[in-house]
Amino acid sequence: MSTQATPSTPSPAAAERPVRITVLAGVNALEGLALALGGVYMLVMGLLGKLESTQQAETVGITLVALGAIPLIAARGLLLLRSWSRGPALITQIMALPVAWTLLRSQGALIPTGIVLAAVAVTGLVLVLNPATTRILGIRRGPGTTPGA
Repeated sequence: MSTQATPSTPSPAAAERPVRITVLAGVNALEGLALALGGVYMLVMGLLGKLESTQQAETVGITLVALGAIPLIAARGLLLLRSWSRGPALITQIMALPVAWTLLRSQGALIPTGIVLAAVAVTGLVLVLNPATTRILGIRRGPGTTPGA
């Protein structure tokens, strides 16, 4: 183990990163982690033969793990203030809304899950579509617009 102390000063990107970007990155990381964990669960249950269709469980599991990578990569890009990360973050929130709607129309414990997912997705949409977020990430509005107009 090293006896050197780690510097307590944050990196320049972290020092300049607004709270809204950090929250948006957290929302995306949370969704990506949930997808990846759901995929791992499906894979394990499929391999153990606990589900009716082992092949379908494995396919869905692999798909969920792959889909979980998208918001996780977007979260990392947001933390690093990369402009490309806004697109995957936006797509993740848009894809979460129909899933939340489906959960809300189901029964039992899935309804509260749908409420939480809807709240997270709407929060993510508000944060990612906010003009301040666009400005922070350095995304220009278009070729004919000026910043002050």
